[in-house]
Amino acid sequence: MFQTLHFQQRIKRIILIYHAARRCISLMPQAATNEIEWLHSAFVFIRCTFRCIVHCINSSYSKYWLRRAKGSLLKKASETSVNKTMTVIYPSPIFGPVHSRRLGVSLGINLLPADGKCCSFDCIYCECGFNHDFVPKQKMPTREEVRQALENQLRKMSEEGPKPDVLTFAGNGEPTLHPHFPEIIDDTLALRDHYFPKAKVSVLTNATQILRQPVFDALCKVDNNICKLDTISPDYIALIDRPNGNYDVLKIIEGLKRFGNRCVIQTMFMKGEYEGKSVDNTSEAFVQPWLQTIQAIQPREVMIYTIDRETPAHQLKKASPEELDAIGEQVRKLGLACSVAY
Repeated sequence: MFQTLHFQQRIKRIILIYHAARRCISLMPQAATNEIEWLHSAFVFIRCTFRCIVHCINSSYSKYWLRRAKGSLLKKASETSVNKTMTVIYPSPIFGPVHSRRLGVSLGINLLPADGKCCSFDCIYCECGFNHDFVPKQKMPTREEVRQALENQLRKMSEEGPKPDVLTFAGNGEPTLHPHFPEIIDDTLALRDHYFPKAKVSVLTNATQILRQPVFDALCKVDNNICKLDTISPDYIALIDRPNGNYDVLKIIEGLKRFGNRCVIQTMFMKGEYEGKSVDNTSEAFVQPWLQTIQAIQPREVMIYTIDRETPAHQLKKASPEELDAIGEQVRKLGLACSVAY
């Protein structure tokens, strides 16, 4: 008799969680502004729901604790929906497609492990979090695994849609660290030409590996070789980008000059502070030397943007649209194309 009653109480608790879950689902689409944000919210909803159900099955806490679990579930799901995004680790080797505010419908190619980060930078604004918080245990996907997964997804998209605007190498760190990056670029270009010849191939890189000739040659083949250059100040780079190993920004700039109009320069502008130090790079003291360097590199385009997602350092702030537009206008006065993302 006691066992039957105990079981019925557990079932009632699960039913309460079910009703809480239905409300969570109704909350998510109202605040999520694109597909990946909705998926992030859904992930938190599933995780919280699972924990609450396990709690109900394996414990005999009072209704007080059940009410707290239900309230916690609703609060976490709603807060996650309102936030721009969560710090996230991407699937590997293929994720998406997602909508990129700079590139359009983007199919992501992640050459890094699916369970953590692998990057030559440890940026304080990285949407994937700090390196030490996500040390991977899995290996990088092999060249064949990437090729097969990409072909399967492109075949599916050719049959069911949507058509990608771009195939983007991004994900959990620096894609050019993969030992077979040049060969994977060749495979990707061949598959693109077969399934979606009008789609672009883009690589988001921090440019730390461009002094390696095979990597340089591979980046010259893609449509959008998007290289990061947040500043030319070594002290600012050490504070914000936090390179792993030797990094000489002057040598990197010389490497970027070799690309000429075959590269796009991408720069993050932001405000706030980190470890008690200002991270504001929107002032003339930072912008003017950066502009002089951009003029010397002569890229095809300059992309400037600001924080749009949750960052591991929590005292960072967005640069204002007015500040970004003013910097963008100065770039255009140099005769260079410039796009601005708020």
